[in-house]
Amino acid sequence: MKKQDGKRLIIYLVLSFSLAWLWFFLTNKGGEMWEDMSNAKQSLVALGMLCPMIAHILTRLITKEGFAMTGKGSLMLGMVFRDRKWIWFLLAFLLPWIYTELANAIALLISPKMYDPTYYQGLGVDSRVIFLMPVNALITGVIGSFAAFGEEGGWRGYMMPKLFGVMGRIPALLTGGIIWGLWHAPLTCIGHNFGTDYPGFPYVGIVQMCIFCTLVGVMLTILTEKSGSVWPAAFMHAIGNASPTILRGFINSDRARDLPVSPGWVGMLVSVGTVLVIFLISIRKSEVNKQHRFC
Repeated sequence: MKKQDGKRLIIYLVLSFSLAWLWFFLTNKGGEMWEDMSNAKQSLVALGMLCPMIAHILTRLITKEGFAMTGKGSLMLGMVFRDRKWIWFLLAFLLPWIYTELANAIALLISPKMYDPTYYQGLGVDSRVIFLMPVNALITGVIGSFAAFGEEGGWRGYMMPKLFGVMGRIPALLTGGIIWGLWHAPLTCIGHNFGTDYPGFPYVGIVQMCIFCTLVGVMLTILTEKSGSVWPAAFMHAIGNASPTILRGFINSDRARDLPVSPGWVGMLVSVGTVLVIFLISIRKSEVNKQHRFC
């Protein structure tokens, strides 16, 4: 079984990387930077997010694994809310706001001079709706979860179960995060994830993406396991991409250009790490309580 999982995993990864990187190249042959692209071109390039799920389907066709919708070894496309599984969907909605808002708060603590009470005006956000930005991100994230599903249907729906079968849980979680981060490399190299104005561009950004994907990937994987569905991971991914935050409207990162490291990146790393630890401790306590109830 381990050898079989390994072969299937290799097929999947080759397809996922080759399809996505080819798409990123074909849609941006001129090597245009992300910030210089029109919204239409950004959307076109971003369709590469669908490639992991396409690779998932192609791998199942090649390996003849079948297309069960639910259960072990399935596509995990069902949604079940009974037996308190709705909690995992709720967490998928809340976690991105928690770690993003916390990251911005930490960034402001590191560099208070970034605080700009009118910065949101330059972003085209009305003062009457600035405090509704997390709600807006939640709504747009859920609506836009189709693209995030393209990634999560592949990473969480296929890659992670196969990695677990090949190398065990902890090594799989670490390896899966690094793979996911490296998959983003073409986008990181054009400034999609962290921009271009930072020391060590783009190599430092690729390393940062691997770290971020490993930390967030643990949460996404657990949400998928606990719910038996890839949809909570897709929702969390999409909402996170939509930046559910109020504080971002008051942070002018240009005021921190003289610092050796980005306060935003440090804040995100610390916040995601903190939320992950609390998340894991809470789950562990919940599992222990369940065991005691059945003793």
